[in-house]
Amino acid sequence: MGDEFIGSGLAFPLRVDASGAIALVSHEREIEEAIRIVIGTAPGERPQRPEFGCRVHDHVFAPADATTAGLIVADVRAALDRWEPRIEVEDVDVYPDEDDPSLLYIDLSFSIRGTNDVRNLVFPFYVIPSEGAAA
Repeated sequence: MGDEFIGSGLAFPLRVDASGAIALVSHEREIEEAIRIVIGTAPGERPQRPEFGCRVHDHVFAPADATTAGLIVADVRAALDRWEPRIEVEDVDVYPDEDDPSLLYIDLSFSIRGTNDVRNLVFPFYVIPSEGAAA
């Protein structure tokens, strides 16, 4: 699959390069940054594209349990299936951090369409523990 399929885009977060121009990324790095943008954007956050994003933000106040993990898996799969056509989602796993009960890791395994290039990306997701939760 040619580079024109993957393309190039703005670096995320937005920054300048050594020459003072807006930094660009390309190839696999551009896809990884696009995935982070999809997962990190809540639907409604972009006024000109209100449906864009991932519903994981709906779970910020949910308990860090298996039910929430399952909902996050479904939301990540749905968002990436819709908004990132250059990849095939192979697997999504959500698991808690051993030391921080408010931190869940979203472990995404994906392949770039038209290649056998399987990649992995881990996205941290924080929930806000309820006030009555035991420490």
